[in-house]
Amino acid sequence: MISPNPKARPRQKRTIREAAIFSFALLCVLFLGCLFLLPATARAEEESANISDIFITTSQDDLLLFCSIKNGFTREMIEGVRNGIPVTFTFHIELEKTVKNWPDMTLAEMTIEHTLTFDALKEEYRVSLPELRNGTLDTDSVDKAIDAMSELNGLRIINRNELEPDAAYALHVQATLAEKTLPLNMHYLVPFISLWNHETDKRTIEFRY
Repeated sequence: MISPNPKARPRQKRTIREAAIFSFALLCVLFLGCLFLLPATARAEEESANISDIFITTSQDDLLLFCSIKNGFTREMIEGVRNGIPVTFTFHIELEKTVKNWPDMTLAEMTIEHTLTFDALKEEYRVSLPELRNGTLDTDSVDKAIDAMSELNGLRIINRNELEPDAAYALHVQATLAEKTLPLNMHYLVPFISLWNHETDKRTIEFRY
C-alpha cells in the first residue's frame, strides 16, 4: 500500500505560481520594449527628409507654390560640398485638374533644380536658383545656403486665366535630394556619395480655385 505524499500538492502550487510570475515578468519586459521602440521609430521618421510647409496662394496673375524640405542635409553632405562635391536638390511639381469618374488632366509640369557649391578661395557657398531673376545666391553662411537649397518661395505654377472657378485641382510635389553629379570614375574617391541619394514621398495638395 502506497501512502500519499503530503508535500506533492504544495510543490505543484509553487510550480504554477512560479510560471505565472515568469509570464507576467515576460509581458512587462515586452511592454517596456515596445515603449522604447515606438519613440525611436517616430524619431527616425521625423529625421528622414520630407517635404513640409506646403502652401498655395495666388498673385494678381499666377498660382504660387511655397514649400520646404526638412532634414535634407547630413553632416557628410556639407563636408562633401566643402571638398568640391556639388549637391543637387530636384523638385518635381505637377498640377492636375481632377474630375470625378474621369482621368485627371495635367495642366502644368515642371522640374526645378537647386545646386549647392563651395568656393574655397572666397569661403562662400553658392546656390543656383533658376526660378529667381538673379539665378544665384552667394553667402558665407551654411545655414542660409541650406535654407535656400531647401525652399521654394512663390514659384509660379500656372496663369490664373487657365484655372476654372470652383473646379477641383491637385498639386503634387516630390524631391530628389543630392543626385549624383560626379563622373563614375570619381565615385571611388568619395564612397559616402551613395548615402546622398534620396527621394522624398510625394505630397499632394487638393484644392478648389
